[in-house]
Amino acid sequence: MSSTETPDAPNPIEDLCKRLEIEALDRDLFLADPGSGEGRLFGGLVAAQSVMAAMATVNADERGEAPASSLLHSLHAYFLRPGRYDVPIRFVVDRIRDGRSFTTRRVVAHQAGEAIFNMAASFCRPEDGMSHQRAMPEVESPEGKPEWLTLRHRSLGLPEPQEFDNPIEVRVLDATEFEDDSPRDPVRSVWIRTRGKLPDDPDLHTATLVYASDRTLLGTAIKGAQGMPGKDFMGASLDHSVWLHHPICFDDWLLYSSVSPIAHNARGLIFGSLYTADGVQLASVAQEALIRNRRKKNA
Repeated sequence: MSSTETPDAPNPIEDLCKRLEIEALDRDLFLADPGSGEGRLFGGLVAAQSVMAAMATVNADERGEAPASSLLHSLHAYFLRPGRYDVPIRFVVDRIRDGRSFTTRRVVAHQAGEAIFNMAASFCRPEDGMSHQRAMPEVESPEGKPEWLTLRHRSLGLPEPQEFDNPIEVRVLDATEFEDDSPRDPVRSVWIRTRGKLPDDPDLHTATLVYASDRTLLGTAIKGAQGMPGKDFMGASLDHSVWLHHPICFDDWLLYSSVSPIAHNARGLIFGSLYTADGVQLASVAQEALIRNRRKKNA
């Protein structure tokens, strides 16, 4: 324990689990606390909370029985407005369809009377069928690789963090991409894992993976034009899609491989794939992000 830690301070993953607790106000109305923080609310958090709200209407019916179609297999979402910390978020769930094979939900997240996030989520019943995947990229292991936050602080001339409060640990495979702003191939692989052990709850594992899927993508797009995001750039996720190919168990390192095939008109498109250490592709991700020069004050 470092000298700045307190014995009763929750570890980062415990704090995330608390933020993912959804309070049922009514049958399809839920409330969540984004917790404290600075700046704009992390989009992955409101996405993960929306997933928890959607799953709450699927994983048990009025008789308390779980339906067959209870496995989240995809979500498609838009970030409508910047969210804020320290302001409760209200989630309204629409039960679009309850089917024998597929179930559909729509979730709108509201904060301070305005919609900030809109998501469509589809659940399916596991069944036998064709199965194939491309091989995972061949990369080095995460052991001994530097922390993403450490390298980013160093590249921006900021003091290196002595401890980390982010619930997702990110290990960088190519540390040289932080050394200058020269254009590079917009392809990246990083290792991610939770900074602590998650409870044995499949819903929490799924929501935490959705939370983590919003990490590092924007930097992949910027890498192709001007290197890593610095003081002269600002960026924000515009939309976000996740496809879950297997039941999620987020208890070890996952390889997050991403590529940005195009960026234009201040928008970058990024595709990502998440693999277990033994090469199973758990999920696929797509995102378009707003990336523009930072506007000068009083300009």
